[in-house]
Amino acid sequence: MARRGLAQRFPVWWYQQRLLPLLWPLLPLSWLFGLVTGWRRALYRCGALAAHRLPVPVIVVGNLTVGGSGKTPLVLWLVRRLQEHGWRPGIISRGYGGKARQAQPVHRDSVSSLVGDEPLLLARRSGVPVFVGRDRVASAQALLAAHPECNLLVSDDGLQHYRLHRSIEIVVFDGRGCGNGHLLPAGPLREPLPRLATVSALVWNGTRKPQLLPRACSPRQFDMQLVGQRFSAVNAAEIQCDACALRGRRLHAVAGIGDPRRFFAQLRALGLDFEEHPFPDHHAYSADDLAFANDGVLLMTEKDAVKCGNLVTGEAWALPVDAVIKAPPDQPGLVEAILEQLHGRTPA
Repeated sequence: MARRGLAQRFPVWWYQQRLLPLLWPLLPLSWLFGLVTGWRRALYRCGALAAHRLPVPVIVVGNLTVGGSGKTPLVLWLVRRLQEHGWRPGIISRGYGGKARQAQPVHRDSVSSLVGDEPLLLARRSGVPVFVGRDRVASAQALLAAHPECNLLVSDDGLQHYRLHRSIEIVVFDGRGCGNGHLLPAGPLREPLPRLATVSALVWNGTRKPQLLPRACSPRQFDMQLVGQRFSAVNAAEIQCDACALRGRRLHAVAGIGDPRRFFAQLRALGLDFEEHPFPDHHAYSADDLAFANDGVLLMTEKDAVKCGNLVTGEAWALPVDAVIKAPPDQPGLVEAILEQLHGRTPA
C-alpha cells in the first residue's frame, strides 16, 4: 500500500466528523480561502474579469469537492446521449496528473504521464476529439480549430475555471457527500455549498445526502449508478472474462480513485474476495507499487489500467463501468433537462 503523507491523510479526515477537532487549526485558512474564491467569482459575475465565450455551447461536469466523484463516467454517458440527439461533442480537460501544459490532442496511444489518466480513458472510450491543457480556453479553441465539426464541448472538471464561459453546469457528489462541510484546507470543499443554487443539475453517484445541503440549494437532482459486469485484460481489451472465472483465486484489487471503497464494493457485489490496495487519486504507479501481484491476479479500475499497462507482468484485469442515470418520476431525464437548458438551440 502506498504510504500516506500528511496531505494524503487530509481526505480521510475530511470525511470523518469525529476527526474534525484535528482540523480546527486550519479553519482560519479556510475562511481566507473562502474570501479569495468568493471575491474572484464576484469579479467574473460583475464583468471586472472577462469570461471567454466560445462559438459553441459548453457543458461543465465538475464537483464542489476535491478528488474524484465519478465525473468521467458521467462525461462518457453525456457524450453518448448528446450524440443520439444529433450533437457532435468534443471533450476538454486540464489533464490532471499529466505533464502537458500547452493545448494538445489526446489519442488512444497517448502516454498517460503526459496527458493524464482520465483524458486518456475518455479518448479511448468516447470516440470523440479530446484535448488537454492547463488553459481550458486554449484547449477548447485548439479543439474547435482542429475539429470544426464539433458543435458542443463538454469540460471534464473545470467548475471553478470561470474564464471559460459555460452554458450548463453539472455537479457530481459521491456517497461521501460534502464531508465536514468546510472549505479547503480544513475540509474538501472548493467553494461554499450555496454555490449549488446556481448550477443546472446535481448528480449523486451513490447514496444521496441531501440533508447536508443548504435549504436554499434546489438544483435538479439525479441518481447515478456505475455498472460493470465483465473484465477486460489490461493489455488486451478484446480479451474479456466474467467474475465467475475469478472466484476462488488469489486476487489483489487496486484502486487509485477519489474513493477506492466504491471500486472494492463493486467487486464484492460481483461475489469476489480479494486483498485491498487503495492508492491516492491519480497515483503515478511504479513497478514496486504492484509487486504484491506476483502471487495472484491483479484487478483494477479502467482509470488505473491506462497507467499500468507497461508495469504489469502477470495476469491483470480492469473493470470497465458505464453510468446509469435515473431521474425522479416527476421530472424529465438529465439529457432532456440539458437540452431544455440549451434554450432550444438545435445542432448547427
